[in-house]
Amino acid sequence: MTDSGRDGFYITTPIYYVNGLPHIGTALTTVACDAIARYHRTLGEKSRLLTGTDENGAKIQDAAEQAGKPTDAFVNGLSAAFRACWQDLDVRFDDFIRTTEPRHIRAVQEFFTRLVERGFVYKDTYQGWYSTSDETFYRDTDVVDGRSKETGKPVVRVSEENYFFKLSQFGDRLLQYYEENPGFLQPEFRKNEVVGFINEGLRDICITRPNKGWGIPFPGDPSKVIYVWFDALISYLASTGWPDDPEWEKWWPADLHFMGKEIFVRFHATLWPAMLLALDIPLPKCVFAHGFWTLPGLRAGEKAGKSTGGLPHPTSFELLIASKAGIDRSIAVDALRYMLCREMNFGLDTEFSVESFLRRYNTDLANDLGNLVNRTVNMLHKFCAGIIPECASPDPEIVALARVVQQTYHEHMSHFKLNSAIEIVMQLVARMNKYIDTSAPWALAKAVTAGDTEAQAKIDTILYSCLEAARICALLLAPFMPTASMALCGQVGASQTSPHCSDLDWGKLAPGTVVDAAVPIFPRITDTSPTEAELMQIGALVNKNEEQVTSVDTTNEAVKPGTPVQAVQPGDDSIMIGIEDFMKVQLKVGEVLAAEPVPNATKLLRLTVKVAGDEARTILAGIAEYYKPEDLEGRQVVVVANLQPRKMRGIESQGMLLAADVEGRAVLVRPEELVPVGARVR
Repeated sequence: MTDSGRDGFYITTPIYYVNGLPHIGTALTTVACDAIARYHRTLGEKSRLLTGTDENGAKIQDAAEQAGKPTDAFVNGLSAAFRACWQDLDVRFDDFIRTTEPRHIRAVQEFFTRLVERGFVYKDTYQGWYSTSDETFYRDTDVVDGRSKETGKPVVRVSEENYFFKLSQFGDRLLQYYEENPGFLQPEFRKNEVVGFINEGLRDICITRPNKGWGIPFPGDPSKVIYVWFDALISYLASTGWPDDPEWEKWWPADLHFMGKEIFVRFHATLWPAMLLALDIPLPKCVFAHGFWTLPGLRAGEKAGKSTGGLPHPTSFELLIASKAGIDRSIAVDALRYMLCREMNFGLDTEFSVESFLRRYNTDLANDLGNLVNRTVNMLHKFCAGIIPECASPDPEIVALARVVQQTYHEHMSHFKLNSAIEIVMQLVARMNKYIDTSAPWALAKAVTAGDTEAQAKIDTILYSCLEAARICALLLAPFMPTASMALCGQVGASQTSPHCSDLDWGKLAPGTVVDAAVPIFPRITDTSPTEAELMQIGALVNKNEEQVTSVDTTNEAVKPGTPVQAVQPGDDSIMIGIEDFMKVQLKVGEVLAAEPVPNATKLLRLTVKVAGDEARTILAGIAEYYKPEDLEGRQVVVVANLQPRKMRGIESQGMLLAADVEGRAVLVRPEELVPVGARVR
C-alpha cells in the first residue's frame, strides 16, 4: 500500500541495455511489473510504471560498429523494438525513458555536479580489472583466471586516469539502513548476499571512462563520459522530473525497483543507495530481485539470455501459442503473460522450456479455468435456460473459501510473490471443478424431472456458486490477463469493463441475467511438443552444448496431483561399483533456505536448498514424518547435485538429500561442523 499523501504506487523495471532485442527474460520482468502496477490500480490507487532503454556505454558503441551502423541509429532501432514489444505484450507503462534524452542527461549531470560539490568525487588513476561485456569494474577477489567470478565474462587489466566516487564511506551507513528498514531488500535471503558483499570491504569506484564519442560528458571535463551504471540508475529519479520539476517528490521515492538478480547486489542494493545517501535523497522503499530463466546445458547459475541463446522473442512465442491453440492474438498475449508469472518462482532460478509453457497453458487455462467456465455455462443453458438463477442460500463453504483465497492472494501480491498469488487463485478453480463433480447437477436434474421440488433450488445454488467463483477468479487474474479476464467475466454474465477490488464481494452476479452460450476462450493445444522448426522460428533452440541438452520436461511427464509417489525399493548391498562410477556422483554441502509441505502429500516436503553462490534448487524429500519445516531452515545438508531432475506431484525436484535409514526412519546426513555451502563431499 502507498503512504498517505502519496499519489500512488511508483514501480520501475530495469532500464534495459540495448545491445540486443528483448526476449522472454526481459519480458518476464516487464510483465511482472505491469501486473503489479495493474494490481495496485484494482485497489483504487494511482500507479506509475517506468521502463526504458539504457543506450550509453562502450559496449553499445562497439555493437553499433559491428552492425555497421551509426551509434545513434543503432540505439534508435533497438529502443523502438523494446517499446513495441512491451506494447505488444499489453504493458501499460506510464513513462518510457531513454538515457540519451535531454531530460536524463540534465538529471545525470546535475547529480554529478552536486556529488562534486559535496566532496564525494575525486580524480585519480584507476588500475584494475574491467569487463567490457559487463561494463563493470571488478576487484582482484572478483576475478579468477581472467574472468569475472560473478558472470564468467573476460576481464582486462586497465590503467587510466578517471574520476572516482567515495563509495568506501558508505558501508556502515548502508548496513545500518538495511537493519533499520528490513523490507528494503527482497527477497529476504538476498539481503545476506548484499551484507556479505559490503562486509568484504567497499572501495571507491571509478565513475568515468575516456570519451570516445558516445556517452554523457562529465560536468566540467568533456574528455570523460560518465560510467554507464551511474548514468542508468539516475533515470529512475529523472523520470519524476528531478531536479527541475518542483513536484518531483509527488512520485519519489519509488515504491519498488524490480529486476533480475544479476544487477541487484552490486548496483541496485549498494551503489544506488549510496549515491542517494550522498545527496540526502530518500531511498526507494523496496528493491526486489528475481532469479534467472535457466536452460538445460548451461552451467549452474548461468543466466539464459542474449549470449547463451534459447530464450525466444516474446512476440514470436505469442504467435506460436496463437497458432497452436487457434486463438486470437490478444488472448495468446494474455496466455503468455500468465505463463511467465506462473512458471517463474520469483526470487529463485527457474528452468525454462517451451514445452513446459505449452503444457501449463493446457493444464491451467484450458483444462482448469476454461473448463470451469465452459461446463458451468453449458449446464446453465441446459438446466436454467441460460439465465443466472436466484441463490437464496449460498454454499457457506464456497463463500468462505473464496474469502480466504482473496486474503491469501492479497498477501502474496503485497510481497511480490506473483506465482504464489496465481497458484492460490487456481486452487479455487480446482475446488470449483471438484465441487461440480461431487454435487452432480446432472443427477439433480433427473430428480427435478422425477418431481423432486427441492432439487432445482440445489442446482441453482451450485451453478450460481460456480459462476460467482469463476467471476472472482477472473478478477483476481486480471492483472496478469487483462483482456482474457474481462472476456471470462462476460462469459459468466458479469458486465465488467475494468477490475476493482470492490467487485470481489460475493454475490455481485445479478440473478435474471441472460448468459450467452459458452465459447471456449482457451481451446486445448493438442500437441505441446514443439518441433525443431518451431523452436528455431521463435529463437528458442539452444545451440550451446546442443548435443548434450535434453529438456527435463520431454523426459518426465507431469504427475497429476494426488498420484502416489512410488516408494524407493531397498537396494542390493552386494552390488559393487568401481571408483570411476562413484566419482561421477557430485555430492555437495547445501543450506536449506526454506521448507514447506507439499499439498495433498503426507510424506513430502518442498525444500529450497542453496548449493553454491546464487544457485538454489527445489528438492522434494520424503521426510515430512520426521522433520518439521521450521526445524530445517538454516540447516546444512548433503545434496546429490548432478541427479537427473524428476517430477513428483507436478513439482520438479532438482536433486536429492542424503539420509540414513535407521529402522525405517530417515535421518539427514550433515557435516560435523559448518562448512562453506557448495563444498564437495568426497
